[in-house]
Amino acid sequence: MNATNRTALFATNNGFIAINGAVKLQIMDLLDKRPCTFDEIVQTTGKAKSTVSVHLNDLKKANLLRESVDTLDRRKKNYNLSSKYVACSQKPLDTHYYHSLENFSSTFSSETDFFQNVFCAFKAGFEAQGIDHNPIVKHIGSDIGTQIANTFEQGDFLDSLEEVRSFWKCYKLGKVQIEDTDPLTIKVKDCFECMSMPVLGHPICSFDEGMLEGILYKITGERPSIKETECYATGDNHCLFIKL
Repeated sequence: MNATNRTALFATNNGFIAINGAVKLQIMDLLDKRPCTFDEIVQTTGKAKSTVSVHLNDLKKANLLRESVDTLDRRKKNYNLSSKYVACSQKPLDTHYYHSLENFSSTFSSETDFFQNVFCAFKAGFEAQGIDHNPIVKHIGSDIGTQIANTFEQGDFLDSLEEVRSFWKCYKLGKVQIEDTDPLTIKVKDCFECMSMPVLGHPICSFDEGMLEGILYKITGERPSIKETECYATGDNHCLFIKL
């Protein structure tokens, strides 16, 4: 959807706030990835400093972001989100939802198969209403992943990756293969999140992205960025996640 026609929802301590307007959304998208200085925001948006200042002040008043003074150079200002990116509007895609509902007219092979289809129906149902739910699903996945990592033994990095593989296998989330460690590349066969989905033309495993980010954060102490580049929903016979 064109940024000028998009509305995004952010969660604050006072509830949801809806934001639209291309520049404000560009700023929020940027800060959702990492904190930025004022100059970085100006450079990325390509807007005049006065224009960026107005938008930043509006976003601050809405309690969507925080402003702080750089500890090394007090002339500089830094910005980071004080809210969570929840969802945004998109063109409704109801075909996938009705396709997922048809699966419930037949008998499922197992409990896992049933709950897998329920999960996919929920995701497709949001799409049918014109809601891109991926931001909040990824946040939830990250929180869950952080807690999952608390159950891991305190071994080295490679030992922790082996525990990821074992966890996915134990709970039938998929068959994990570590393809590379630099950059970290994880392939998942029989992915719980998307195997029951039709080919949509884009990756959809935001929950798995979040879980992997949460686990890696707990292991390394650094906030990673995990991106799914291949998916059953893109016509591949596996999902592929890469640490950026």
